[in-house]
Amino acid sequence: MSELLIYETLEGTTGVSVRMEGETVWLTQRQMSELFSTTPENVLMHLKNIFADGELVEPATTKDFLAVQTEGQRQVQRNLKHYNLDAIISVGYRVNSKRGVQFRQWASRILREHLAQGYTLNQARLAEKGMAEAQQAIDLLARTLENQALVTDAGSDVIALIAGYAKTWRLLLEYDEDGLNLPATCQPARGVLDYAQARTAIDELKAALFERGEATDLFGRERDDAIQGILGSIEQTMFGEFLYKTREEKAAHLLYFVIKDHPFSDGNKRIGSFLFLLYLQQEGMAMNINANALTALALLVAESQPTNKDLMIRLVVNLLVSSDTSHTHS
Repeated sequence: MSELLIYETLEGTTGVSVRMEGETVWLTQRQMSELFSTTPENVLMHLKNIFADGELVEPATTKDFLAVQTEGQRQVQRNLKHYNLDAIISVGYRVNSKRGVQFRQWASRILREHLAQGYTLNQARLAEKGMAEAQQAIDLLARTLENQALVTDAGSDVIALIAGYAKTWRLLLEYDEDGLNLPATCQPARGVLDYAQARTAIDELKAALFERGEATDLFGRERDDAIQGILGSIEQTMFGEFLYKTREEKAAHLLYFVIKDHPFSDGNKRIGSFLFLLYLQQEGMAMNINANALTALALLVAESQPTNKDLMIRLVVNLLVSSDTSHTHS
C-alpha cells in the first residue's frame, strides 16, 4: 500500500507530496524539481548522468505509480515514473546539497517511524513482562517486517532469523538488566583499532558499495571528529586501568557507539557492523555471527532505548562469548 505524505522545507517555502511505499519514498521528476528549486529538465539531465555513470541502476530505483493529474478542466489518471530515495538524494547532491541533506534526514525519520507503526516494542516493559507477551511482540515484529517490507536488503532473512531464534530471544528477555551479567570467560584485548586503520577500511568499504550502487557520497562522511572520539573512548583508562577491560566489551561498545552516536552522515549501521567485524578479526575472535544475525543485532541496537545501553552491551558480549565457545568446541 502506498501512502502520501507532505514534506515541507525548513524554510517553509516549498511543500511536496511524497509517496511512501515499502522501504523507501518516491518522487517524480517534476516533484524533485520543486523540492530542489530547479527545472524538470535539469533534474532529467542529472538522472541520465547518474544512470549512465553507473552510480545507480535505473530499474532498481524507479517505479511507475498511477497518479491523478489535472489537464485543462478534467482530471485524468496516468502512470508516472517515480524515483526512490537513493535517486532523489543523488540528484540533490548535484543541484542543492543542503536541501538534499534535509530531505534525507526527514525521509529517514519518517521511515523509522513507519517501521514501528502498528506495534509498540518497549524494551523496559518487555523485560518485565512474561514469556507470552515477549513472544507476541516478536511475532508482531515479524509480521510487520513482512507486511511492510521495511528492511532494505534483509526482508525475509530477518523474518526467518526472528522466527528461528525466537526461543533464544525469549530466554534472554527473562533477564532484566541486573540478571544478564558479563561472562567470566571474557579475555583482554591484544591490540587497538586505530583511526588510520579504521578510516582506510571504511574507504575501501565505501568504494565497494559505491561500485554496486549501494552507497552515495554521504556514506562514511565524518561528522567532525566523532569517530576518532568513539575509537578513543573504547581505549580510555581510569586510574591507570582500562575502563573496558576485555576485548568483548570493547567490541560491543564499538558496535553500540557507532550505531547510536551517528558519527557519519550516512551508513552508521553498516559501518558500525563492519568495524565490529574488523575488530573481531583483529582480535582473533570467532566469526560465528552470520550475516543475518549481525543484521538483526544492528537493528536491535539501533531501535533500543538509551536507558537499555547496559543491557545491549551485555547481550552483545554474551553472544560473542557464546560464539567463541561454540567455535572452540566444534
